[in-house]
Amino acid sequence: MTDILVLYYSRHGSTRKLAELIAHGIDSVPGAQARLRTVPPVSTVCEATAPDIPADGPPYAELRDLEECAGLALGSPTRFGNMAAPVKYFLDGTVAQWLSGALTGKPACVFTATGTLHGGQETTLLSMMLPLLHHGMLIMGLPYSEKGLMTTTSGGTPYGPSHHAYVDNRGPITDDESALAMAMGRRLAQAALRLSGAHA
Repeated sequence: MTDILVLYYSRHGSTRKLAELIAHGIDSVPGAQARLRTVPPVSTVCEATAPDIPADGPPYAELRDLEECAGLALGSPTRFGNMAAPVKYFLDGTVAQWLSGALTGKPACVFTATGTLHGGQETTLLSMMLPLLHHGMLIMGLPYSEKGLMTTTSGGTPYGPSHHAYVDNRGPITDDESALAMAMGRRLAQAALRLSGAHA
């Protein structure tokens, strides 16, 4: 089986739901399997520590997850039109993988959730692409052959799956958002299999 890493940070659960849908899309492709991982929050208190294992959900990512994966889906909630600090902090620690070229030539996609419809979905997705481009990854988006891009009234962009969660996080994942997230997972897995020599 070819492992595809779905790496994300989620504060209130919306980005996690998208990650799970992308993972479902990956798992639907024969020969591919999703490896769900998250990153811990960043504390402003220097002495603060968190358990090595999260209380719930997937394990925290390790750098070897990046080295072992055949493709990457990277997700973050928006923070003023940018990726959240925990995602940036994790990526800032990948210099060794950059120097070794561990991610060069692997396909990648990005996804996000926002509290407001125009709260920076596209700029957040673009901000997450930048370090992946520096790693030499092959950035993938969603083509308009995915009909949900034309019908969605909430999340979903050609730059990657997204979700409009509303300010109080009460917004459920819509049918279009769900379909686009799963389509992204399938597309990523198929590309990873082709690039690694297997065919999907």
